[in-house]
Amino acid sequence: MSSIASNEGRKSRVSRRSRYGCRNCKLRKLKCDEQRPQCRRCHSFGISCNFLPNIPDLQPITVARGQQVVFRSHVRPSRCLSSGVWSCDGSTRYELNAKCQDFITRYLGRSLISPDDAEVAQVNLRLLKLAFEQPALMHASLAVAHTYDRSLRNPQPPRPTLAEHYHRSQATTLFNQLLKNPLKPASLDPTWGTAAALAVLTFTSPDAETPEQAWPMATSGASDFDWLRISKGKMSLWHAVNPLRPGSIFRIMAPTFAEMFAPLPRRGTDGVPGPVADLCGIDEESTGETNAYFEAAHGVARVLALRDEEVGTGRVWLFVRSFRGRFAGLLRGRDPVALVLLYLWYCKAGRGIWWVGMRARVECPAICMYLQLYHRDRHDVLAFLPGGAFAGMLM
Repeated sequence: MSSIASNEGRKSRVSRRSRYGCRNCKLRKLKCDEQRPQCRRCHSFGISCNFLPNIPDLQPITVARGQQVVFRSHVRPSRCLSSGVWSCDGSTRYELNAKCQDFITRYLGRSLISPDDAEVAQVNLRLLKLAFEQPALMHASLAVAHTYDRSLRNPQPPRPTLAEHYHRSQATTLFNQLLKNPLKPASLDPTWGTAAALAVLTFTSPDAETPEQAWPMATSGASDFDWLRISKGKMSLWHAVNPLRPGSIFRIMAPTFAEMFAPLPRRGTDGVPGPVADLCGIDEESTGETNAYFEAAHGVARVLALRDEEVGTGRVWLFVRSFRGRFAGLLRGRDPVALVLLYLWYCKAGRGIWWVGMRARVECPAICMYLQLYHRDRHDVLAFLPGGAFAGMLM
């Protein structure tokens, strides 16, 4: 009875969005009051309300010192002042204000997606040069930099800033325009870099501020696994871009890509901790065909075996690869064993990769709350949560 009431309460929260609201409120997943020409939420957020199609999404009304943001499409740039810093591809240009230039100096010259990775840092420096020739990549890079800056504000980062919304929106729009035409050789690396940045941004932006609002506690929606769809969408570009082709700036990351696509055991419990194997019902005769948890358990095991400082994108992706078929259905259905595997992955990967950690900060507690509330009789499941008999394997 109580679960029915709680579900009705959740449905009422989900249906708050207005049908005829402005695009900005829809992007920010907020209820628009539909006042024209400027709704209250856009006015308070400092952006131009965009009921009309000719107004860009999340366009700031003003920026620092009262100067308007410069963003023009389908125009040829005039001769720049010596003090101006631009990103331009011949049809679109973006002038970087002082804060953007500061973020480039402070963050974009290093590896943000995989900190302390010398290879990725070298790629990032070369991508930075390309960003001045590709506004989509520049906006995506600035959005990642702003998000990383927000992640440093522990213990819980505040909501995404206006700058994050703006740069992410512009990057998405320009990226979609880029994909409408055949990719030119010079655009292959910027395209892959932009796709990677957008995948990271999607992962860092759960539609929740508290565990109670986060999946799996909240009602399932189409956006619950947006991060997975975007990540796999990026990988679908692999054959078109071929980041390992001769001359690609990503070729240096071949060892990371090799880890991402490394084969997992086809049978047995090799490397899977005993308690995890017992929970999943995996024995020496188990395979991916006979056990729905098989690939996910092996993927998690490859991450659990690492020290925190060794966790990297390659090993992390092994678990994400398992999000398909029967296991994907179990996870979407909030199966308790599937949730434990996701919880273990979040806890370990979130310590070594900041953008995983941002989502883990709300979804890890949400998973614990859900399991303790709806599966309190599953002692084998609760044993992996804080205070349980097997919680120590995350140390």
